[in-house]
Amino acid sequence: MKPVPSATSLRKAPVQRRSAERLTRILDACADLLDEVGYDELSTRAVAVRAGVPIGSVYRFFGNKRQMADALAQRNLERYSERVTERLKEAPKGDWRAAMDAVLDEYLAMKRTAPGFSLVDFGNQIPVGARDAEPNHRVADRLTDLLSAYIGRAPDEALRRTFLVAVETADALVHLSFRMSPEGDEEIISETRDLLRAYLARVLD
Repeated sequence: MKPVPSATSLRKAPVQRRSAERLTRILDACADLLDEVGYDELSTRAVAVRAGVPIGSVYRFFGNKRQMADALAQRNLERYSERVTERLKEAPKGDWRAAMDAVLDEYLAMKRTAPGFSLVDFGNQIPVGARDAEPNHRVADRLTDLLSAYIGRAPDEALRRTFLVAVETADALVHLSFRMSPEGDEEIISETRDLLRAYLARVLD
């Protein structure tokens, strides 16, 4: 079964398989509609129609479309974490450069292919969720937890700060690359990769 958002983003967490599958359909419909009509025109009723569920099923999980977008962002982060983890299984243990390539490549892949990701990604584009849970902090914390053992570093505040700087930098430059080209400007992406390598080499080598 596909991962579902944490209970903190939901009115009621799904318990049974049927309920979890319904939640997945709702979030899939939300993602598709974000691509088609944008966030401003998104509505809970339209999501219910697209998902083929009663409107009450949407409100069972979400009070409004902002909560639904935040849940989609959390699901994106879970799926992103899974993709990075799978890539790391193929990379040489302790090679932070390979880890960095996995982190950047999988983000670019989702940016290009995941429905709704261009608007929501991990919450960056639409101000959703609690103010003290900013998306890039979420991502940096998740990467610290995922990568610390892989690169042989303690998941301390210094490493979290390093990854937060890297995530903020990559986020700004990747978004610039996608403003320049629908698939991401390759030259800007290459500059981003070089910049991250230079910064992380200073800290991690």
